[in-house]
Amino acid sequence: MAKGLTDRQQEVFNFIVTHIEEKGYPPTIREMQLGLTIGSLRGVTIHLDALQKKGYIDRLSAKDGPRTSRGIRILARLETRARDEETGLRRMPLIGTIAAGTPLLANQNIEDIVAIPNQLLRSGAKDCFLLRIQGESMTGAHILPGDLVIIQPQATAENGDIVAVRLGEEATVKKFSRHGNRIELQAQNPNFAPIPLRKSDNAAIIGKVIGLLRGYTG
Repeated sequence: MAKGLTDRQQEVFNFIVTHIEEKGYPPTIREMQLGLTIGSLRGVTIHLDALQKKGYIDRLSAKDGPRTSRGIRILARLETRARDEETGLRRMPLIGTIAAGTPLLANQNIEDIVAIPNQLLRSGAKDCFLLRIQGESMTGAHILPGDLVIIQPQATAENGDIVAVRLGEEATVKKFSRHGNRIELQAQNPNFAPIPLRKSDNAAIIGKVIGLLRGYTG
């Protein structure tokens, strides 16, 4: 059974997992050193040795041949995924602030990983992620501050869809409205003005809201 990780080891592990999910192959030691601002290549290998010893990764060993720069295989994620399938859960990244110039699901944008019951997801929904609602602009749609909304990634929207839109380094959830060539993001609270979108704006639809999670505060 895999043992617990230190905060830094968890960061290294998350970096590897995210790199594999985004690019389809593991990062090199040099890429990890630069991406995680580790002082030396040896520092990276120390973390990899610890992850291997604790059962989170496997690395191509000498008996299998020379160790390659991308010779990393995730073990703990496979074990976790198997347990999740048995218990009907799916793990999704919770996106915080979007760092400029990074892919949405880059490691530095992920605030947490949250387990979601499969019954809360539409059939066929995949690659979903979570956003935490800030403010009261969507209370008329029963979306409250602190709620986690489930986002199905897509780059387009239909009139009336509730969507997540990337505005600069922020993500906002609003109702999509198109009238001819005019596009607005509409709040569902009369105290908030609509946001007109222009071609010059640094904005992009990143997905559609397909579900919501709310904690009970008593």
